[in-house]
Amino acid sequence: MSSPDQQNPAESNPMTFAHSSSVLGPDQDILTEKKLDGLEVTENSSPSTSLQLLPPREWKYAKFFPGGYSPNRQLPFKGQSMVWAVNIVAGIAIMFYGFDQGVMSGVNNTLNYQHEMGIFSQPQTLSLSTMWQVDISIIPVGPGRRVNQLNRVAFLLTQGTFIGALIGGSLGDRIGRLKTIVFACFWAVIGASLQASAQNITWMCCARVITGIGTGQLNALVPVWTSELSHHSGRGAAMGFEFMLNIAGLATAYWIEFALRTQNQSLRWRLPLALQVGFLVVLLILVPLFPESPRWLAKMGRDEDARQILSVLRYKKGDSKEELTDRVELELQGIIEVVQDERKLEEKSATTYWSMLTRNDPQHLRRRTWLIIWLQIMQELVGIGVVTVYAPTVFQQAGYSEYTADLLSGFNDISYMFSLIIAIVTLDRMGRRITLYWGAIVMGICLLICGIAARYVTDLSLSTAGRESWGSVVTAFTFIYTATFGATWLTVPWLIPTEIMPLYARAKGGCWSVVGWSIGNGIVTLIAPFLFNSITYWTFILFGLLNFFTLPNIYFLYPESAGRSLEDMDILFESDSIFVHKANYQQKNDLNTSMAIHPKGEVL
Repeated sequence: MSSPDQQNPAESNPMTFAHSSSVLGPDQDILTEKKLDGLEVTENSSPSTSLQLLPPREWKYAKFFPGGYSPNRQLPFKGQSMVWAVNIVAGIAIMFYGFDQGVMSGVNNTLNYQHEMGIFSQPQTLSLSTMWQVDISIIPVGPGRRVNQLNRVAFLLTQGTFIGALIGGSLGDRIGRLKTIVFACFWAVIGASLQASAQNITWMCCARVITGIGTGQLNALVPVWTSELSHHSGRGAAMGFEFMLNIAGLATAYWIEFALRTQNQSLRWRLPLALQVGFLVVLLILVPLFPESPRWLAKMGRDEDARQILSVLRYKKGDSKEELTDRVELELQGIIEVVQDERKLEEKSATTYWSMLTRNDPQHLRRRTWLIIWLQIMQELVGIGVVTVYAPTVFQQAGYSEYTADLLSGFNDISYMFSLIIAIVTLDRMGRRITLYWGAIVMGICLLICGIAARYVTDLSLSTAGRESWGSVVTAFTFIYTATFGATWLTVPWLIPTEIMPLYARAKGGCWSVVGWSIGNGIVTLIAPFLFNSITYWTFILFGLLNFFTLPNIYFLYPESAGRSLEDMDILFESDSIFVHKANYQQKNDLNTSMAIHPKGEVL
């Protein structure tokens, strides 16, 4: 079988678009006008191509949203310089979310914060024999609420993120990617400001929800925006770089709070919360200076703007003007043809959130939606939440002091961040499926070893030196597990949703990605304390086995998307079967269309 590079795309006449008004004679009856509403007639065209679907009208309220695309204020970068500039700005948006996640973990442990929120409590002291148990039985001090309210406050961000994703998915397809990102930043600025100035628990809860609405929109739209701007050969590297900054935000928050640990005033928690605004102000300034998605512009009929942006993005030093023009026109015509095909199917397709979940359609949008949700849930089931939350306890029981254990947690975040370099280098070369395979296998082995070692760490019949040795084993494999997750499962579940959805529903696909993450994260967050209380070190073994459970799911359900243009993705979902190997690849070959092929040529 030939490789994708050896296959020639099918030659076809590009469709002609007329941007004049529809030709409707004054004597035509009303019924004919209604039938032709939304269609265009082009001169000297054959009957089969004479009626072309008009692009959808821009939402009438879109003009009230700031931050849209303007070629007059676009930064003067070209080629890879513009691509990397886009990745940096997108990375700042994802970095903000990582910072927000990290900062609340430290804030919740600040005594001054607990006092001011009215939830100060004194937890019971755990003995060595109960080290794996999570304390959910708290002795309240004074009239304060139980300390488990802290977890509920943190969980409100997830609920707000869920709402924000629904808003962002809808707006992103109606007003564009840039305007939605700017709109999300305004929500997040308000939420972060309210968090930093919170005076009571109700105030903080409202602030967390508002911040979540902003971050939900950012998480739904930013990956889609960068994926649509990136070349198909570099989407994985772009996503890896963005999530490297995401973990950098997490690590930055941790080290800022580590530096402020001796402070007992409100500065210790208000300053880190206020620093969130800095990320958002930078985004509000920079995002309007960048290009809009050329695919969204083509969908709205703004072909000339799409052409101009593609000329900037696909520029290569040393190219002649003719070479650049040919390359841009080839890509643009592919986008336009897919846009036209999708318009013809859109009336029969599922376009509302509910119908995307429940209704089957010619493009199998329901299947794609559930694949996105399930992949995000599996990302949480591989155990990252369990490992990161309980890492400090693991390090302390390995024999390290509290100070050293905190340092190890910070260093674990740093190694986590640098592990993304592996993702940047390998995601496009190895493909999405192989990346998920080796990640799940290595992480599963690490958690099984952690579970076995944890069994001996709690064995009081062993000497202190023996328990500390086993604790060191747990510590080492915690580092390996976290780095492996960063190199594999952190990025792919956020990348695939931006690739497999059709253009008209791609922003909504980003929304379902956030929804799936919210479900998975919520489940693990809620059950992990009870698992550690009930089955102690067996919790590690349980999540280790769940890693191996993901392997057949990936093999049978998820096609390889690496190296495919976004316009080629629809052919991967033409089969009525949910199984990847049931796709009619021979028919695709007869039509000279792209096939689901591993970079080395293996059919997937």
